Amino acid sequence: MKEPVILILAAGKSSRMRGADKLMELVEGKPLLAHLSDQAIKTGLSVYVALPQNNLAARQIVDGIAVNTLLLPKETTKEMSATIRYALNELKNRASHIIMMLGDMPEIDTTDLQSMIDATQQLPDLVHRGATTTGKAGHPVVFPQRLFERLLELTGDFGAKEVLKTEKVNLVALPNNHATTDLDTPEEWQEWRAL
Repeated sequence: MKEPVILILAAGKSSRMRGADKLMELVEGKPLLAHLSDQAIKTGLSVYVALPQNNLAARQIVDGIAVNTLLLPKETTKEMSATIRYALNELKNRASHIIMMLGDMPEIDTTDLQSMIDATQQLPDLVHRGATTTGKAGHPVVFPQRLFERLLELTGDFGAKEVLKTEKVNLVALPNNHATTDLDTPEEWQEWRAL
């Protein structure tokens, strides 16, 4: 029987980090990618990490962790939709649902992921989306298998927004701003650490 899987999208270029790689930023003493992978592994689900082939530092991190690595061909790292399509092609026959996490969200933890899993078990045909306690939509997002073909048709650098626009989405409240804390610049990392 197919089960949900967790997909960590970690193929971004960190272009606003001015030469640094946000996947390597330390969270609780570990690089962010290792931290997020550990949080996902603790759910007991299979975890897949989508990485560009040329990010050797990130590859070394996941080599020592119990995750499955999806090494993306160069042409699939230019747009988020291409990354999603590549990952979906690999996972579509293995998963009942894909729980998509962004690789730059340091506050997502195992409890948040379990909340997403619980919502999926209760309402398996819906899209579930992490949200703040005030209802602002964010991540992770859970897509049921019935939407995999639509996700495979995505184009551009907008991720799965086009699919979300046409679906009934169940917002899953996660603590504070866990669902929306996305750190893209050195200044954002510095401000977040000062909290």
